[in-house]
Amino acid sequence: MLKIQDVARHAGVSAATVSRVLNGRSTVNPELAARVHSAVRELGYRPNGVARNLRRRQTTLWAVLISDVGNPFFTSLVRGVEDGGRQFGYSVVLCNTDENRAREAEYIAVALADNMAGVIISPADDSTDISALVAAGTAVVTIDRELAETEVDAVLVDNEKGAEMATAHLLESGYRRIACITGPRRMSTAMRRLRGYQRALRAFGLPSDRSLVRHADFREEGGYSAMAALLDEGVEVDAVFAANNLMTVGAVECLTERGVAIPAQVGVIGFDDIPWARLFRPGLSTVRQPTYELGRAAAQLLADRIDNPAKPAARMVLQTELHPRESSSPRAC
Repeated sequence: MLKIQDVARHAGVSAATVSRVLNGRSTVNPELAARVHSAVRELGYRPNGVARNLRRRQTTLWAVLISDVGNPFFTSLVRGVEDGGRQFGYSVVLCNTDENRAREAEYIAVALADNMAGVIISPADDSTDISALVAAGTAVVTIDRELAETEVDAVLVDNEKGAEMATAHLLESGYRRIACITGPRRMSTAMRRLRGYQRALRAFGLPSDRSLVRHADFREEGGYSAMAALLDEGVEVDAVFAANNLMTVGAVECLTERGVAIPAQVGVIGFDDIPWARLFRPGLSTVRQPTYELGRAAAQLLADRIDNPAKPAARMVLQTELHPRESSSPRAC
């Protein structure tokens, strides 16, 4: 049976260097790391995972807790986490919380009971309790949403800026009665996107009309219901900004069923670049989040935290991109 010393001899490095590379340490010289990986491939070496876990007193697993596995946003994000985890020698266990705090708590308990090396979590809401993970010394990174009163690493996008860009784009295209369908008040992402919408209105000298703002559940049904309520209540609307991809789909479905022409009667822009947005007719304008990059960044932060538990908490904010298409074409004068 091949041993770590065999890999070291083949690569011309010390056994300690091989160990650091196989354990995902980021402090190894890239040239030496490449020699180790090459030796591993050439020899067909497979690390003894059981022995390694016993030494670490933890597994080589990461738990990734997300709120909706059916949302394309999280599909791409988890792929980024998985690819990053593999680079550092970790595998990923996916946990779907359905934004249910009780289910979320159960998965946190499982991660602790199974001695998982780390947890990446998109909190169910702003009051998610991760104190048990912190108390146990488990490495934690929050992704997409953050917990204001908990000092852990976080990877986010600039939600406020993205929402401001989307709303400003509609305003520049001639729309003035712009509705905002955002998420629950208990979620930081929903409130930041609402603030971005309001900031754009102020920049154009327009008041924020409360009748144009609706809070939904970040799901397709919520977007549909919010759009239907706006129409049923007779609220004057010439455009809508929906604060996530699924609610955008729901809002468009409602408008289509009601015979409301897009963009002739109501312009539409959504937050999250739905994979098939360009296949909509008309093409759907969106604000793109770097979802895969969010996942890779979270994996890097988690690996760094495992290597250096005492380092200060890091907060990484990635930027969004505006993708205008036909659904927000300029209004005819």
